[in-house]
Amino acid sequence: MQTPLISILVPFKNTDHYLADCLESILQQTYQEWELLIVDDGSTDSSREIVQKYADKEARIHLFSNDGNGIIEALRTAYKHVKGTLITRMDSDDLMAIHKLEIMQKQLCLNGEGHVALGAVRYFSTKGIGDGYKRYETWLNSLTSKGTNFDEIYKECVIPSPCWMVYKSDFEDSGGFTPDTYPEDYDLAFRFYKHGLKCIPTTEVLHHWRDYDIRTSRIDAHYAENSFLELKVSYFLELSHDPEKRLVVWGAGKKGKKVAQLLIKNKVAFDWVCDNPNKIGKNIYNQTLKSFECLSETKNPQCILTVANHEAQQEITHYLQTHKMMAMHDYFFFC
Repeated sequence: MQTPLISILVPFKNTDHYLADCLESILQQTYQEWELLIVDDGSTDSSREIVQKYADKEARIHLFSNDGNGIIEALRTAYKHVKGTLITRMDSDDLMAIHKLEIMQKQLCLNGEGHVALGAVRYFSTKGIGDGYKRYETWLNSLTSKGTNFDEIYKECVIPSPCWMVYKSDFEDSGGFTPDTYPEDYDLAFRFYKHGLKCIPTTEVLHHWRDYDIRTSRIDAHYAENSFLELKVSYFLELSHDPEKRLVVWGAGKKGKKVAQLLIKNKVAFDWVCDNPNKIGKNIYNQTLKSFECLSETKNPQCILTVANHEAQQEITHYLQTHKMMAMHDYFFFC
């Protein structure tokens, strides 16, 4: 039986309310061949003291101070000390399911390099989970159950940042923590996609994702909506844009306008359409909004769709498919 060493990388900053539970969930894993490389990113509460007590008792826990500042540099600091064959991340305020490491390493050992092991996730909170997080959880888990995560990569981050595992060789071939790009988890997902990694399907809930008011993803400017759109457009132009096709942006709301601005900044020509009669004919950024019906007259179109309403997305998908357009080839949902 293979028992590869798993390197678990954990940055932390001021999470003293949750750290002990997080560390206990790691210590209680059914798979015990792991090392924990945990990095203090400048905590001002009792977080470091909590981790130090655990490190004093458990030789597999290695505590470091961030060589720089922020999550990316904390992850780089941890990665300098990696000895494992398999790499995974963990957030210091979350919980691992007891069999998380065992299942993920089995998936990788069975499928080999070129794959990313995932797990279904569950949000939890003392205040209850909002509808937005519930929808994201359901959507993400539906993709993971089929291993089709990359089929909708331009919508949202399709790889949960604290619930993936890959071979070290694939991680490094994908660029590791080298880029300075935020949001770093979404950027890494795009690089896994670019590198051609295949997602291993699973329905097992392996990670419990804590939500609370001051969670980093809620308050850090690096995780703002504009950062996500900039990342999406950048990778779309690199990986998916076909210059032989006529690019069309569908939607003139907040996201549609931001995408249009980014394309203009990158000097990429496009048509702009919508299905809102109050906006058709208006001039925005020197672009005249046209009716979506002009798509039927557009030769060889490629569409970026920025319409967020789920029912409208279904109608748009049906419309595009009746025009023989294929998802992730001829059209891409950006929300």
